[in-house]
Amino acid sequence: MDPVLNVREKLVDALKDIGVSITVTDITLGLTDNLSFGDYATSVALAYAKEAGVKPRELAEKLVASMGSVEGISKIDIAGPGFINFTLDPRFVYKSLEAGLMQEEQWGSGLSRKGKKMMIEYTDPNPFKEFHIGHLVPNTLGESISRLLMFSGAEVKRANYQGDVGIHVAKSLFIQLEKGITDPTIEDLASAYPEGSRRYDEDPEAKKAIDELNKKIYDKSDEKINALYAKGRALSLAHFEELYKVLGTTFDYYFFESETGPIGVKEVRAHPDVFEESEGAVVFKGEKYGLHTRVFINKLGLPTYEAKELGLARMKAEKYQFDLTLTITANEQAEYFKVVMKAMELSLPDLRGKLAFKTNGLLRFADGKMSSRLGNIITGEELIGDLKEKAMERASKSRATDAQKLAGEVAVGAIKYQILKQGFGKDIIFDRERALSLEGDSGPYLQYAHARTSAIVEKARGTGIVVKFDTASGASELVRRLYRFNEIVMRATDELEPHLVATYLINLAAAFNSWYANEQILDGTLGASHKVAITDITRQTLKNGLWLLGIPAPEKM
Repeated sequence: MDPVLNVREKLVDALKDIGVSITVTDITLGLTDNLSFGDYATSVALAYAKEAGVKPRELAEKLVASMGSVEGISKIDIAGPGFINFTLDPRFVYKSLEAGLMQEEQWGSGLSRKGKKMMIEYTDPNPFKEFHIGHLVPNTLGESISRLLMFSGAEVKRANYQGDVGIHVAKSLFIQLEKGITDPTIEDLASAYPEGSRRYDEDPEAKKAIDELNKKIYDKSDEKINALYAKGRALSLAHFEELYKVLGTTFDYYFFESETGPIGVKEVRAHPDVFEESEGAVVFKGEKYGLHTRVFINKLGLPTYEAKELGLARMKAEKYQFDLTLTITANEQAEYFKVVMKAMELSLPDLRGKLAFKTNGLLRFADGKMSSRLGNIITGEELIGDLKEKAMERASKSRATDAQKLAGEVAVGAIKYQILKQGFGKDIIFDRERALSLEGDSGPYLQYAHARTSAIVEKARGTGIVVKFDTASGASELVRRLYRFNEIVMRATDELEPHLVATYLINLAAAFNSWYANEQILDGTLGASHKVAITDITRQTLKNGLWLLGIPAPEKM
């Protein structure tokens, strides 16, 4: 039984009776923002009132009268100018939750993308530069989108594309060579790039030397440079892996600009119908398509980021036969990607319709955007460490057996939630105090709600209570919110918007805490079994929701 489908079919029949012919897919039926108005609402009366020749409210009244009773719906109301609200039958809600209670892991989302193959590219830090707070944004969003797609049945491969060649590498190596460094440390790399960047901008002689060095990095003609490059590259990549482990990300594929560049050049040269010579360079003239011109091979014959992107697309397709590859990148790259995507559409016709990108906002503090070029950045590692240190005092007094681990999980949860609670393209203003708060609208608040439900269920199981819903009971706000999980997840996946899950979980946790404050769960009565069942399905839903966000779900806090 599907009450939503029942409502749609009844509305189609009711409209047909008054001369309006539509299908079930024409009817907008969405979750209400306020549960006091019911579980679902439709504006169908407003949409078809003119065609029916009556006022919206009058049409709504006629439709409700014609529909009569609807299986799975306990109440139908008319609100405002003609909105129709539907309240689910509690018995249906409990039966749905009961099916979920039988599945400990990841229940309810369905397999709407079963058989689909997706490659999600995200994070993309560059070796020889620091993993700064800006990389935390695509990492967090990309991981969550990957999990949402997995949850819906898709096969997902995670990809990481890193710039291991380019002028930024030359800037770093220039300083290292100047200082006589032969075995660099992470600290050496962290300081060398911003210093090299400053010298490149301010010192013409240094700029000339760095440009020459860049050529040697590409052609591998100098053994000393090759050796220093290899050490720095390996050091950077190993350091990034340590951070991925902390953040809970494991990549399936790594791509590097040193590999994609030659492939990109080959693709550009093979398509003179798409790319053309211009002042010694090879460009794509996007103006023909309402875009702008971009260089793909520069005057020195070296591939630009654009050509490397072309090579990357080809490499991805050779590694994995995807239905779609999605790149998570910053808002400021939107116009760049529009041009590159158009060029790829024309030069790689076999991948047409399979390449996409989605842009995210910036993470910054009150003093504005952090710049790795100027060197006044806060690294991702520093931010995690700072929050972990602040969380440690609370963690050391918790029920957790490993306070260090808990503090780390809380720090990651705090950061990820602050990123994920925003719509995808919006900037994130990071507030350390709010991020660690247990008072609501934070990752730790969700983690604590999960830990509380886990403690209650653990205690209940120790007393031998049978966990079972009383399907004849009324459905509280908490129970009705629990039912919404599946639909919220599907919408978040369809729209690629993890913030919908984050918002849902905050409302769910608030509903549970309110319910918990007014209930004696383990009170020894016959109702305890039902209340423990509600607590257990809340625990499962919080756990699954946190997993979708990539946020750890500690059982003790």
